[in-house]
Formats: sequence, structure tokens, C-alpha cells
Amino acid sequence: MSERKEQPSVSPERQPGQEQQDGELAALAGRILREERSLIQATLSQVRQSDPNGCTKVTVKPVELKGILHYQFSSFCGPKVLHDNALPEEAAARLISLMSEQFRQALLQTGEADYQVLVSKKGKVGILKKQATKSSAAAQPLEHNRKKNYVLEEGEPVPFLVELGIMNAEGKVLAKKYDKFRQINRFVEMIADVVPHLPQGRTLNIIDFGCGKSYLTFAMYHYLKEVRGLDIRVVGLDLKEDVIRHCSALSAKFGYGDLRFLVGDIAKYDELRQVDMVVTLHACDTATDAALEKAVRWGASVILSVPCCQHELFRQVESDVLGPLLQHGILKERFSALATDAIRAKLLDIVGYKTQMLEFIDLEHTPKNLLIRAVKSPKPLPADERNRLVRGYEAFRDLLQAKPYLERALAPELEKAGLEKA
Repeated sequence: MSERKEQPSVSPERQPGQEQQDGELAALAGRILREERSLIQATLSQVRQSDPNGCTKVTVKPVELKGILHYQFSSFCGPKVLHDNALPEEAAARLISLMSEQFRQALLQTGEADYQVLVSKKGKVGILKKQATKSSAAAQPLEHNRKKNYVLEEGEPVPFLVELGIMNAEGKVLAKKYDKFRQINRFVEMIADVVPHLPQGRTLNIIDFGCGKSYLTFAMYHYLKEVRGLDIRVVGLDLKEDVIRHCSALSAKFGYGDLRFLVGDIAKYDELRQVDMVVTLHACDTATDAALEKAVRWGASVILSVPCCQHELFRQVESDVLGPLLQHGILKERFSALATDAIRAKLLDIVGYKTQMLEFIDLEHTPKNLLIRAVKSPKPLPADERNRLVRGYEAFRDLLQAKPYLERALAPELEKAGLEKA
């Protein structure tokens, strides 16, 4: 009896010739993303099967990060837009995977041609080459394309930006509001920089003291919650009841369930025992110090503070050596503001933070544009380094004959570090 040979089965998802077609797509993706690096934009649409995240579209654009080409994948999932970046090799593989598993259609645009990729219900891949609709010569150079750092990109409607009159319903930034759009993105970039320093694997508590109209509070929440997908709870605190009512209404309208606004004083707020990030923008005079004290006592991992109206030191500072500077009121005022922030930064260093002074373009175009960014050090300072910080601070403080609020507020912590009282 002759032996019966079974015929190879053909999966309903993969037809004869499928490997060749997949190979053509892989070759195209590898060529324009990895080899030629000619992709201007790709748009993937028409979902083949339901996605757990509810994503209905993905766009791919080249961006330059620290001088290296990446491709930014923007996934449109309901009201959320999720962003992440991939190197060329990874990007080509990911594009192929998305077309194999999730989407039926893609438009890959280069300066030489457009490529329409169509996937049938049975998985058959077709690629049509068409005349280019985008010019590589007209495309903005990556190194000058500021959108590469914009998390809230123009062309992608963001509910709170539309409501606040910065974008229209199609996501176009209004000409008169472009400065605010750019400034909000500057703040979001700073938030993005500190995300790696926040705790992982649990809910994060964030406080924004003196939140005001809350442009930046909404931007921070949108980025961390909607874009990055972090588990956060954010509280905006301000003394103005009408402002808090307005912000609370907007938060409810946007469905921001983990963003609350409360009327309250910075120094008296005690609702939470643990806070992971403290933000304070333009809190006047020693209100900034009260927020910094709270942050230190909470052991906050990150502090972002834009001080304002630093009057305390102006009333205290005296120095014969600095007499030629201090005799002029306007110079004394500016010097006192800078000296106040230098004192704050040094005190934060002494109690265990790594502090930077950054330029911050605020929304009101005032000269108060320094941001104190402090990240809690993972390990205690070595004794010799701590002593050096303490002695340097004491010399500066004593030269000015200053008795700073923050030093008094953090007295127990500073005494442990060896600081002598003024």
C-alpha cells in the first residue's frame, strides 16, 4: 500500500505568495526608513482588528533627538495621543508589525514618491507607487524643526488648548496664541526631563501651588496622564475662589478625573502625607519658600519652582563690600532677587537635592523667568561634600547679613547637616 502524503495546509490569514508580498513591504520600509531615510510622513489607518487601547490611527514622522535620527510614532487612541520614538531599525520593524497585525492601509510619503499600502481581509498586501505629494526640499530641516520637542503638537487637537482658545477644533494654533503654545511646550519639556526621577510602580501625587488659571497644570496633567499613561493624582491649589471654580469646571468637562482644584494656602495645606512632585509657579515672596519647605518635608522626588517678587532679602541685605551696588534701589532689587534664589538652591542642595537654575519663559512675559529644578539625590551626600556646601552657604549668607525664611523653616534638617544659625 502506498504511503499517503498530506498536502500542506494554507492558513486563511496567509495566502500563497504572502511571504513575497510581506517581503516587498519589509524591503520598502527598510529602504525609506533605514537605508535612504527618506520618509517624510507615514499614516496608518483602517483597523484590521480591534486594538486593546482603542487606537484607530498611527502617524510616523522623523525627529532628531540629541543629534540622532529617530521616528516618532503617534498613536491616536480615542481622546488620547500616545507618543514614543524609535531608531530607524526598530521603526521599520514596528511599521511592518503594525501593518501585519493591526492596520489595513498606510500612506508612506517621501520626496520621490507616495506609497499606498493596502491589506485585504485575507491578508494580501498590495503596494501602489504614486506621484509624490510632499517635497523633501520643502520639508523643514530636522535640526530646525521645533516640533521635534513638542509633545503637544500643532495639528493634533488637545481639548484644554482648544477650550482655552490656543488651538481651533482642527488643532491649528491661532496666530496670536503661538507664543503661549510654545511656552506651554517649554514647560512640558521640563516635565518630560524629570519623569525618570519619579517613583515607578505606584500612584504619583503631584501638587501645583498657586496654580492660577492653570494653563500649565492642565498641560502637565495631559502630558503625564494622557500621553505618558502614568498613574497620577494632581491637586491645583490657589487662594482665588473664582479661579478654582473655573478650573474645576474645565477639569470636569475634559473628564480629567484625577485632577482636582482646591482653594487653600500653601503653608496650611496638609491633606496629603506623601507628595512626589511639587510645582510652584510665581508664588509671591516667601510663599515660594513655604512651598519648598513642604516639598522637602514630604521628601518630594522633584521640585519645580518659578519664584516671584523676592522682597524678603531686599529688606535685610547689608554689606559694606557691596555698597556701590546696594546704594541703587533698582540694582539692589535685582541683586536681592538673584541672591534669594541662589540661597534657595543652595539650601536644597544641603538637604539632599541636586539643583539647577534654568531659564523659563513664563506666560505673562515678565522678567521673572528663572526656574529652580531640584531632584532628590538617591544617596546621602558624602560628609566632605556636605560640609563644603554648608561652609560656602554660610559665607554667602553672612556676607549679606541675611536671615532667610527657608533656612528658618528647615532649621531641624539643616542643623543635622551641620549648618550654624545666622
